[in-house]
Amino acid sequence: MRWFTALLGVAILAAVAAIVLVLPLGRDAPESGRPPVASSPSTTSSAALTPEASAFTDPCGTFETETPTPYAVTGYWLIPTVDHCTWRRQLAAIHEVGGDTVIRIGWGMQARRVDDEGRVLANEGDEVDARYEPCVEDGLPCVAAAEKDLKAANPGNRVSWTFVYRTDEAFGPDLFRCPEFERKITVGKTVFYRLITTEDGTDDASCANITAKGRGYHVILIAAAEKDSLAELLDLGDQFGVRVFPALPLAPRDPAQKTRAAKQGTSTLITLTRRILQDYGARFQGRDSLGGFYQPFELQMREMRYTGSIDPVEAEKDHPTLKVYAAQHQIVEQEMPGKPILVSPYLDARKDRPISATPKQVAAGFEALARTGVGIIAPQDSRGTGKVGLFWPDQRADPVDERLAPVVGETATNGGAYHGSTRDYYREMAVARERMVEQGYNVQLWANVEAFEPAKGEACEDRTGDRGRTDKKRLDTAVTQVGRYVSKVVSYMWSDFFTCGSPSLAEEIVRDYSRPIPVDAVRKERDIQDGMEVRGYNMPLGSKVTITWDGQDTPRTVEVAGVDLTEPPPDLPARMGTAWIPFDWTQVPDDTWVRVEVASPDGHQAAEALHVRVSA
Repeated sequence: MRWFTALLGVAILAAVAAIVLVLPLGRDAPESGRPPVASSPSTTSSAALTPEASAFTDPCGTFETETPTPYAVTGYWLIPTVDHCTWRRQLAAIHEVGGDTVIRIGWGMQARRVDDEGRVLANEGDEVDARYEPCVEDGLPCVAAAEKDLKAANPGNRVSWTFVYRTDEAFGPDLFRCPEFERKITVGKTVFYRLITTEDGTDDASCANITAKGRGYHVILIAAAEKDSLAELLDLGDQFGVRVFPALPLAPRDPAQKTRAAKQGTSTLITLTRRILQDYGARFQGRDSLGGFYQPFELQMREMRYTGSIDPVEAEKDHPTLKVYAAQHQIVEQEMPGKPILVSPYLDARKDRPISATPKQVAAGFEALARTGVGIIAPQDSRGTGKVGLFWPDQRADPVDERLAPVVGETATNGGAYHGSTRDYYREMAVARERMVEQGYNVQLWANVEAFEPAKGEACEDRTGDRGRTDKKRLDTAVTQVGRYVSKVVSYMWSDFFTCGSPSLAEEIVRDYSRPIPVDAVRKERDIQDGMEVRGYNMPLGSKVTITWDGQDTPRTVEVAGVDLTEPPPDLPARMGTAWIPFDWTQVPDDTWVRVEVASPDGHQAAEALHVRVSA
């Protein structure tokens, strides 16, 4: 059985290792799950929490809790850090640009081999893993000690699989189901947690069965922290008015199809999730700064099947990763009701890839995801990886952005390279969301706009690989493309793409935060006067709108005559408003594409013009 366990462990481990972010040698990396209209969950409202104070001082410095330079992006991914002051500086900087949400990158649960002495082996080779080697109880490695205790309770007990999980969190006693066999092990400043779970994942309610009958068990060995980073982040969330989404444990990947969760080990993952959520429920129930939970297992947004059927034959046809999502959602609902799960699948619109998906296929995938019960679907816009382009329907024949050439080719056009633009995909997903809400699924659509480019320009960190940071103009353009269809815009990731370079992207935002970002324009009358309503950010009275179309004699520039004159639709992103101008649409020929450019009163022009076509 030990050899059988070793072979399965190696296969799952190889799959998991393939998605780990690159960090310097000797360090495990957290996993991000990346290459890098009606009801909504109450805990994820776009309204920010109220900061506790306007200014405060602590050993890390003096920090303001006001928001002087608010931007359209209001949520960011963070990489865990052991530096208390880094957390504080990051939350302060995110809050300064109007961020009210942070999403934690997490780690995956991994199957591991053990040697004859019960020591956990490293990802590759036969070396003992230095991270888990210090875990010793009464002179025995922790896995061997667990097996000894199990056999003492019943000689028929055995350890058939060993799993490891690392985190920078610390847990309380509610992590344990059976304290006689599960425990916290402190070795110097290193803390381990030893959990025992049955092979079938039933997670018995008591310890009676361990003694009553011999069975196979899985040991989960957690390498953790002396102090709890999540508790600290939640305290900072209270301080700055920011909601925190900690990561749930990431599932092992199927060795044969690495884009899917493995069936082997999934029941153990669910047990680990349940234990962690029970601990969270005991310690963090009622904390407003706990916004929900992030499921970092990444999958492509495409047509998928999930019915949740209890019929074994039908259930076998459901997507295995969506089964994991559904199972974790059920645990969250049981232990932390009202706290949604956030997922962030990626898009791939490239026509030359057999695995790419059209906007309609992606909409079908959205519906399948919603059926799992996840509360927030925040698809990656995939512009950073070059899998989707930012363009308008009348730009399909135009060459792709030169920064996308490394992905789709130097001579590619937008329409030749991609099934559709970012806007096409989010429009279809917004329609799919409306259908699911009508069916009773309480799901939100957010946008995850990627703050990097396909090829390295200005280097950030080794862990970002070949990705280079982008600029605010391109980020504004991404917001323009998605902003009409989503209730919130978030971005991957603050550390390191917003903080590297000089000036950094974060500094660019602070300097240029008030530039207009239009996201939509529609024909709208006021009283008896024909006109246009533009929806977007930073469009006060005095702003100017320039309207242009092919064949026009002279561009028409009109000053904004009113702002926020109509009741906004539900679930708009924070700080989005409307500006109205008088405009006679009868002068525009039918089926003509019109460019709508917005400039602020001080002359700052939006990075991207709207392209609209309105029938008379």
